[in-house]
Amino acid sequence: MKPFGTDELTYPTPGMTRPGGPPPPVGFHRLRVGVPLGHGPGTFAAAGRAVLTWRTHRGAGLAVETSAPEAAAGVRVTVRIGPLRAPCLVVWTVHEARRVGFAYGTLPGHPECGEEAFVVERADDDSVHLTVLALSRPAAPWVRLAGPVGRLAQRLMARRYGRALRRAVRGSEPPGARGLG
Repeated sequence: MKPFGTDELTYPTPGMTRPGGPPPPVGFHRLRVGVPLGHGPGTFAAAGRAVLTWRTHRGAGLAVETSAPEAAAGVRVTVRIGPLRAPCLVVWTVHEARRVGFAYGTLPGHPECGEEAFVVERADDDSVHLTVLALSRPAAPWVRLAGPVGRLAQRLMARRYGRALRRAVRGSEPPGARGLG
């Protein structure tokens, strides 16, 4: 049974990007991109705020329309780049001492079918990084035709999120921390 509010999703396994979540359907591709952000509690706090308030997406050059100013389960979000429109629904969030983030799943009209997670973690060595995890397959015919080029574009976008988040947290590290990671 799907969690409440996820009936419109275009895939059957909400939560599949969450640790311990259900496995993705057969034929879904896995993309995982990790981006170092810096060190320390200030960087972690700033990065977590930026991810949850859509600054990462906006900083990556996307227009973002949301039903709430912060990511929370059930929040609708439509991201746009040029004429491309991608409607999603936030399916889970995490707010832990060393882990903050969310995942959204695709709604009808999205060119992909699946789920993408954006999680900021603070490791035991005090390093902070963003992980973007996408489990998806093409939904629109033009994305299917793009094949590996579409997956490359998805990887490039994940790295763009990381660069945007790095810019958003600049100045939140303790003095001397830059260049350690």
